[in-house]
Amino acid sequence: MTPTTLVQSVDWLAIAPPTLTAVVALAILVADLFLPARHKQLLGWTAIAGLVASIALLVPLRAADRSTFCLTTEPAATAACSYTVDRFTLVIQFLVFGGALLAALLSLPDTRDKLPAGEFWFLLLSSAAGAALLPASRDLATLVVALEVASLPAFALVGMRRGDRRSSEAALKFFLSSVTATAVTLLGVSFVYGATGTLHLTELAQRLDDVPGQLQTLAQAGVALTLVGFAFKTAAVPFHFWVPDTYIGAPLPVAGYLSVVGKAVGFTGLILVTVVAFPSYADVWGPALAVLAALTMTVGNVAALRQVSTRAWSAVRLLAWSSVAQAGYLLVPIAAAAYSSDDQIGATVAYALMYAVVNLGAFAVAALVARTHPENRIADYRGLYAASPLLALVMGFFLLNLAGLPPGIIGLFAKVTVFSAAVDAGLGWLAVIMAINVVIGLYYYLRWTALLFRSPEAEAEAESAGERAHARVPAPITLAIGLAAVVGVVLSGYPQFALRFAASTLF
Repeated sequence: MTPTTLVQSVDWLAIAPPTLTAVVALAILVADLFLPARHKQLLGWTAIAGLVASIALLVPLRAADRSTFCLTTEPAATAACSYTVDRFTLVIQFLVFGGALLAALLSLPDTRDKLPAGEFWFLLLSSAAGAALLPASRDLATLVVALEVASLPAFALVGMRRGDRRSSEAALKFFLSSVTATAVTLLGVSFVYGATGTLHLTELAQRLDDVPGQLQTLAQAGVALTLVGFAFKTAAVPFHFWVPDTYIGAPLPVAGYLSVVGKAVGFTGLILVTVVAFPSYADVWGPALAVLAALTMTVGNVAALRQVSTRAWSAVRLLAWSSVAQAGYLLVPIAAAAYSSDDQIGATVAYALMYAVVNLGAFAVAALVARTHPENRIADYRGLYAASPLLALVMGFFLLNLAGLPPGIIGLFAKVTVFSAAVDAGLGWLAVIMAINVVIGLYYYLRWTALLFRSPEAEAEAESAGERAHARVPAPITLAIGLAAVVGVVLSGYPQFALRFAASTLF
């Protein structure tokens, strides 16, 4: 009997982007031990340089699909691989590194005096490395490991404001909910493995069609539990309860990072397990995700609509509930893929790209206003245009994009694409619910936008809300807001680029 070899091939170029990010994170952790306090800012710029370099390493990977960590016992064409770089992987990795880069720029001023620099940059880059690993994962074990590498540092990032009770409570709530999600996911993965004998996604898709009758219940339970675990990560209702308090307690750059990169991680995992691993159970996860999408967008929009503008942290709370509602829109094309084809996944990717740019931009402006108004109420934005016209125009542009209104053309195109995915899949009822929710979203986004251009209540209020914030804005925050605004404007002028780019990310 010939012994089975477990030697695996390693394509170093394919794994270079997340590997470089992890190496830079470790280098920062070690350098923090030796750098004097006056030079700690160098750690931040090193982290930013590492993220830029990781983005640059994505460019040579566009030439062709690459796979690595493949078992050599099978022919190359049919080998089961644990890591694959295709267009889908590259787009999500670009989103992850780009979102982490904007969050890093927003965090630079705070790491000078409010946050421990070495620990912060190490945790941020470690989380980004795990998030970048996840879209390339092609077996359930690697998928879960990548998910936890992305999540575990995020717990500490949320609780990074030492001595702040809200920050500690937010970190604890985030930790408990994520640990529960991980436990459920692992239980589901173990059931699926027990029923099929494999963890590779492509092999699962084949073997789930031929599961013996006595193992059908085990396989079905495993599929359901795995989906529930990822629903926690995406903040889908009813697994969304941790979002508002977590965003309020976390440093604002971290909240922005979680709203974009954390959400991208959850949806990427959900796409991989449904479309790639469990297509034979589309009749189960399709209706389930459609119902989750309807519940998520409705609960998120209604809760955002009820926010009182004079309540402390109402601006961040509204953005938190808005992110829950946006998660509902992102779920629609995945559910539609169960009824039509994998082509619908491009709509989710396109929407995620748009959402990442404008939502991080909105959090960037919120972080700037918080420098003079720590409670960050929606009412604090009143009269912003009178004091800082450019800042108000940029914030209005971000909010209109989230609402899907001109001049935020990319936001409108993204919503139309998601709406079309539901209609094409025959989910007319879901399209109607989405249309109603878009109208609800228009109200609270436009109400906030109108507040930016209203007359300030007092001269002193205008000064504190705009002029002083604008005068004290650090260069990294200016750069972050500028980058988000420029990308948003470019995509609004040429939205077909994002849609065509996303449409080409099929597996």
